[in-house]
Amino acid sequence: MSGGFLAEMAATSSARLRVARQRLPEAALERRLHGLPPPPPLRLSGFDLLAELKLRSPAAGPLAASAGLLRERVMAYAQAGAAAVSVLTEPTRFDGALEHLSEAAAILTPLGVPALRKDFLVDPYQVLEARAAGAGGVLLIVRMLSGTQLEALLSCARAHGLFVLLEAFDATDIERLHALLPAAAAGAPLLAGLNCRDLSSLEVVPQRLLELAPLLPKSVPCVAESGVASAADARRVAEAGYQMILVGSALMRGSHPAALARTLLEAGRSARGASQKCG
Repeated sequence: MSGGFLAEMAATSSARLRVARQRLPEAALERRLHGLPPPPPLRLSGFDLLAELKLRSPAAGPLAASAGLLRERVMAYAQAGAAAVSVLTEPTRFDGALEHLSEAAAILTPLGVPALRKDFLVDPYQVLEARAAGAGGVLLIVRMLSGTQLEALLSCARAHGLFVLLEAFDATDIERLHALLPAAAAGAPLLAGLNCRDLSSLEVVPQRLLELAPLLPKSVPCVAESGVASAADARRVAEAGYQMILVGSALMRGSHPAALARTLLEAGRSARGASQKCG
């Protein structure tokens, strides 16, 4: 595991896990899953948007005045064509909550759009929490987890039909991600994400998306995370081979998130289409 920010997040996640287990034992949580309808499947179309709901960024500060805006944002994302909506549930640095995920999933499920739990998950119990809240997918941070943890989390996600976004930050993470692909291939859809945020400064370094793109797997859809805020950004990452973008801060700050989402999708799809014709 990386030190600094990820170590802090892993520690607070483990503390939340202990409290949650005391409040609701794992067997009782699993019983809550019995009879739940399956979440909407992740449907991809060549270049897609994973739109994010988060109230705060550790680097940028508050992004939304209150959780009351979440319903409005979720609807805007879905109507603009987002393939899925990422919901921050980490409370200490992102002002997130599992209730935000439940609320988002309740809105998205009838629309056929899955929600993804974005958090610093360390244990399969937290995957079960995500499924109980209505999520269709989870984020797993490769650098933060041991091989044993990753195997257990992937297995739990696969057992409950959740897609997984495996997040890498550098070439070493990507190498580990490659090693995970054969074991994960039999389950629900797998996405390979590259986050261009510098974990020391928490600043975004968009050039990393382009520099490391050639190292990413070709067998699964790849996601450009952070660093995409404009049509030009979307075109650049699409031309570099990414099939999906995860956009949070730009959408949360904007007063017209649906319009921005459509602009990003149109630019990325146009660039992907042009590059495929050239190929």
